Amino acid sequence: MSGRARQQPWDQRIARRIAQALARTPVTPNLVTAFSMALCLAGAALFADGGRVAACWGAVLFAAGRFLDHCDGELARITGRRSRFGYYFDYAAGGIGYAALFVGLALGAHRGWLDAWALALGAAGAGAALISLFLNIGIDRTGGAGADGDAVGYPAFAGFELEDGIYLIVPIAWAGLVEPFFAAAGLGATVYCAWTFRRLMRLRRRPG
Repeated sequence: MSGRARQQPWDQRIARRIAQALARTPVTPNLVTAFSMALCLAGAALFADGGRVAACWGAVLFAAGRFLDHCDGELARITGRRSRFGYYFDYAAGGIGYAALFVGLALGAHRGWLDAWALALGAAGAGAALISLFLNIGIDRTGGAGADGDAVGYPAFAGFELEDGIYLIVPIAWAGLVEPFFAAAGLGATVYCAWTFRRLMRLRRRPG
């Protein structure tokens, strides 16, 4: 595989620089994980408000939380503070954060043009996020992790991974397009869950 194919995503490279600075402080990887999850939950709560200003700030907090999710693993590698608890805590924080986002979006959008469909999309998205959490752990434990040994191995191009699309939630929210984004994300999360399940099954059928 070429060096270009193994290139780390841009956000992970930035996260490594931040982790190098954090390594000289008492901050632990699990503390970073907890803070990133708190930001995601706070962002989801703001989306539930249903107002445009709240949604804008909710998007900023959620995107910041998802970015920090890259810092805990880098910090653990740099400081040698890897742990079994931290491994599962990191996965749980990501899955819970996304599930909370769909719940918050559903509560905020059900008063708009999506009406009752918002609650259905929210349930589907939250369920898919939680199921994908366990499927991704299964992929990782089965040996399907990405080249960095940490990520599950999302499709990537030019230094960006598929999951990096979540950062677009900031300009989308500020443009007042939260509801169309939510509708697309709810369907996308379900498709991603199915893709993840298929990948796990293929890995498990792989010759030993």
